[in-house]
Amino acid sequence: MSRRKRAQKRQILPDPKYGDIIVAKFINQLMMRGKKSLAERKFYHALEIIEKKTQEDPIKVFKQALDNVKPRVEVKTRRIGGANYQVPMEVNRERQQTLAFRWIVNFARKRHEKTIDEKLAGEFIAAYNNEGSSIKKREEVWRMAEANKAFAHFRI
Repeated sequence: MSRRKRAQKRQILPDPKYGDIIVAKFINQLMMRGKKSLAERKFYHALEIIEKKTQEDPIKVFKQALDNVKPRVEVKTRRIGGANYQVPMEVNRERQQTLAFRWIVNFARKRHEKTIDEKLAGEFIAAYNNEGSSIKKREEVWRMAEANKAFAHFRI
């Protein structure tokens, strides 16, 4: 992190197929080793699988799954008087989105389907139905914040 001035936010172009910036950001998170066209192909194929399985608009399923996974609160470690406390704090919108992307991609990669397309589609459908590993992670983070509510007065 720079000490002089804040790093500038980069302008992200919307994805070519749907014209949506959130989809473009997700594809960037999915991408490995700079292979963006491969990540796009896998994501779009996952949306096709979602459409076949759920008979619903895949972008709607994708966005609802993201909203279901986004954490509202998280704990941050604060050092006060020689002791470390897990202080619950609200999560801003950018970080909510980033965490949701990260959790969905990581847990999709750990699933047991054959291809990443099927894994992604499965994780999206599970998150859409408030099930799956990424939802479990959000609940775990919320429980941790709830357990440490006593330290909320240490918030900045």
